[in-house]
Amino acid sequence: MTKNLYSPLRIYKIFHLLLTFYLLIKRRESFLFIKSIKADKIISYINYLGPSFIKMAQVLATRSDFFPPNYLNELKKIHDNLPPMSKNELEKVYEDKGFINFNKIPIASASIGQVHEAFLKDGSKVAIKIRRYNIEKIVKTDIKIISFLNKIFKPLFSHYTKNSIEAVISEFASTIIKETSMRMELSNLKKFSKIYHDSNIIFPKYYEKLSNDNMLVMSFEEGFRFDDRKNIEKFKIDIKKAINDLVLFYVEQMLIEGYFHADPHPGNVFINKNSQIILLDFGMVKLVSNETRLNIISLLRAANEQNYEEYITACKNLGISAYETPTTMLAEFVEQIFDIFSNDSLSKTTMQNLAFEVMANTAKFPFKLPAEAIYILRVSAIIEGLGTSYLENFNGIKDILPILVKNIPRAVGAKETLVDTIFDELQELPQNLHYIKTSFHKISSGQIETNISKSQLEYFKKAIDEKVSELIFGLILILTSFFILLLDRDFKFIATVFFIAGVLKLVYKR
Repeated sequence: MTKNLYSPLRIYKIFHLLLTFYLLIKRRESFLFIKSIKADKIISYINYLGPSFIKMAQVLATRSDFFPPNYLNELKKIHDNLPPMSKNELEKVYEDKGFINFNKIPIASASIGQVHEAFLKDGSKVAIKIRRYNIEKIVKTDIKIISFLNKIFKPLFSHYTKNSIEAVISEFASTIIKETSMRMELSNLKKFSKIYHDSNIIFPKYYEKLSNDNMLVMSFEEGFRFDDRKNIEKFKIDIKKAINDLVLFYVEQMLIEGYFHADPHPGNVFINKNSQIILLDFGMVKLVSNETRLNIISLLRAANEQNYEEYITACKNLGISAYETPTTMLAEFVEQIFDIFSNDSLSKTTMQNLAFEVMANTAKFPFKLPAEAIYILRVSAIIEGLGTSYLENFNGIKDILPILVKNIPRAVGAKETLVDTIFDELQELPQNLHYIKTSFHKISSGQIETNISKSQLEYFKKAIDEKVSELIFGLILILTSFFILLLDRDFKFIATVFFIAGVLKLVYKR
């Protein structure tokens, strides 16, 4: 497959897939003579293009602010499982560390790697995750192609996609590159084990000396997949306790620590015979900065309490609303979000529906949701799905939101008791007084400078860039047409389309 990564047919399919994403966001059926891929054909395109695009589709499958329902339903059908590596490929990446009874037939096989059973010399059973042969090269090549095409599409649809689809693609590129490194996954596992060592959740024990960039060696944790209802019922596992532990753990991850496992699908969440949750696969882990975490908490609290001013402030701090957004548009947006969070609505909806409604309403305005918020909504919807698969009356809003609200004081750094909080504030008092004194001194001496916010800078930059974007990107499109001709003259039609689009960009002024 590696030899054909730059084949004209494959590049055209990537071009067509990305163009389809942009057209769907703009709610258009075609661009010039090229129509978007039909919903029932999109899975075959993605499977043909391979691991990178399977992963991308999984990320986009929750974006109801991007895609209509028929496309979302198709994207949700994509599963991250591929045929195992060939014997020759396995031999190129597997390094024998003195394992006993290494099973060459994998127990699981996905886009980035596959898992094998083995035993150590002391008799310990281990799971060895081996990354696919050449996967790093394949992913990096795909990212280059995607990034190049993204630069072409960006100016054509900038009003609709500013800081949204391009941000998602950028975030995806960063995430999937990290997933291809077993050393990075080992680092994530070590960090999780350290931060959450007091939790009720089981993480595999890691064998650092036996691991490398191609292999991650871990203890083999015995248990059942979360969706293995037959065995869970057979061994009378306390599923209510397991679900409660899982919900509490994710509140701790997302709200308190800001460091969470971002892919808790049933294949990564196991339950043992003692009703304990076992968390696997630490390739996709997200770190939320303290500032972003606190602003997301403020956003949730404001929506829950219907606090308009706090919600607007949190929106601006998170970059959801742009600097130039009209007040009337903001008011309309907030009113719709508050309707979603009203008591009557919340009692009748689910976390997944809530996530879809929030994103769908965001799509009606020139706003964006930060990547961290998207992952939190996605994970919340997955956790709810795990709960509802066993507890008919389980509701992510009804059962999770009260836990979130209850833990807000901890999330913002408040102590367990009022005395502890007051004591900490008194300790910081001298430093705060020093800051006040310094500020007054700077004012009196004329040393205070005016700072321009990041959103204001982006606004001014956008105003300047728009004056030259048609010229720059028109030239890019024309150069692309020559690039396509150089690759293969059989693609004259596509080259002509790019050339005409470039000329139009040069002569057409918005």
